[in-house]
Formats: sequence, structure tokens, C-alpha cells
Amino acid sequence: MRYFIHLAYDGTSYCGWQVQLGVPTVQAALNQALSQVLRQPVHSLGSGRTDAGVHASHQVAHFEAELPADMTLDLLRYRLNRALPPDVRAIRLHEVSQQANARFSAEARTYEYFVSLRPDPFRRDQALYLDRAPDVAAMNEAAAYLVGQFDFTAFSKVKGSETHYVCYLTEAGWHAGPDGLVFRIRANRFVRGMVRLVVGTLLDVGRGKLTPTEFQQILLRQQRISASGAAPAKGLYLSRVEYEPGVVPEANSTSETTN
Repeated sequence: MRYFIHLAYDGTSYCGWQVQLGVPTVQAALNQALSQVLRQPVHSLGSGRTDAGVHASHQVAHFEAELPADMTLDLLRYRLNRALPPDVRAIRLHEVSQQANARFSAEARTYEYFVSLRPDPFRRDQALYLDRAPDVAAMNEAAAYLVGQFDFTAFSKVKGSETHYVCYLTEAGWHAGPDGLVFRIRANRFVRGMVRLVVGTLLDVGRGKLTPTEFQQILLRQQRISASGAAPAKGLYLSRVEYEPGVVPEANSTSETTN
């Protein structure tokens, strides 16, 4: 059987999502916990790769396994959370068809970037601290230019594995957040490093180093050298993965989202 597992994690201690030789990753931690609990080799595939230090409040992965006859999904999730490191949590598990794919069946993903405007020792690894509030109106004027279908070469890491850099964005904007701001961006796909580079360049707009029109020209010129540096990883979260109708069933018990 194939299953989807919905996860949340603090990425501070990990070198990203994807398995890498000799370093801790979230995918490796999940594979180890699944294999330990189910007593069989299990390999997961995530909806996307988060970089080192990036968090997720909603990541999705699929895996295939044969569950013991007495193993309910609630029991599996409970045992997984006992086996997983405390900074990785399984939120929900459910069966899917053999055709469902955590990565390729996803229709949209949303990322959020958190900026704190107040020193907070409890968020030192979960938000970017700024000692001066940026110009939010200017940043939102610039962010509005991102909505639509564009080539995001200017906001991509060099030597990525992408075959093209065209993404369709349906949302990009700054909002009031806990003791600061949150930038929310939603698209059908993202290229490597895109969100952090967008945020870093928008923050330069907020600091007065770029105008909104200059930000638009950076996007349209499609030259990576034109964009600002990437914002730090610690403020970034994968916050929502959306699927084709029928892939993810409605939650049928409160226990799916607790413990």
C-alpha cells in the first residue's frame, strides 16, 4: 500500500530535507523511524526539498509498506512520533492510490517567511530579526509584480537541476505577523533558492535600496546577478502543500492532528 504522511519539523539541526551521505537530514530521520517501527526497509519521497535550516509546518511525503494486521494508522503515527527526533512530528497519515505522488500530484505549495521586529531569544532560529521596520507598502508594491507566470531565473541559485525556471504565482505579499511580519508566497512550483532570494531582494526594497520598479526590472531581466543576497534560512517555512481533488481525504478523526 502507498501512504501519505503529513509532517512538521524544525529544520535548525538538519542539512535540509533530502538524504545526504554523512549529515543529518529530515528525510533520513523519517526513513529510519518508518523502518524501525514497521520492521522493514521503508523509503519516503517528499513533496519538495527544503534547504539546510529551513522549517516546515506542512511537508508531505509518500512511502510504500505492508502494515501488520493490528497496526492502525493512528497507532502507526503514535509510534512514529516516539521514534522520530523531537524536532520532527508526524501530523497525519492516510492511504492513497498507487498513482498518487507526494511531489508530482501537488498542485500548489505555499511558503512563509517570518521577520521579527522585537528581539526574542525563543525565535532566534525561527525568524529573521530586524532592528528597524522596513517599508511594507513598498515591499508589497514590489511583490505584486511577482503574481502571474514569469521566468524566475533572476531568483534562482546557480547550477540548479531545473530544466526551466517558469513558475505561476497566485499570491505574494507581506502581512502583519507575531511581533513582526510574514511574507506569504504561493505557486504551482518553485525553483531552487527562489523564496529566500525573493525575500532578500524585497527586504532591500523595504530598506530603500531598490524601488518597486527596479525590483520588477530584476525579475524581467532574468539575470541572477541582478538580485540581492538570499535571506537567512531560519525565517523560512514550507507551510502548505495542496493536491489534486481526491488525493487527500477529509480528516475523519481529531486524533489525526494531535499527539
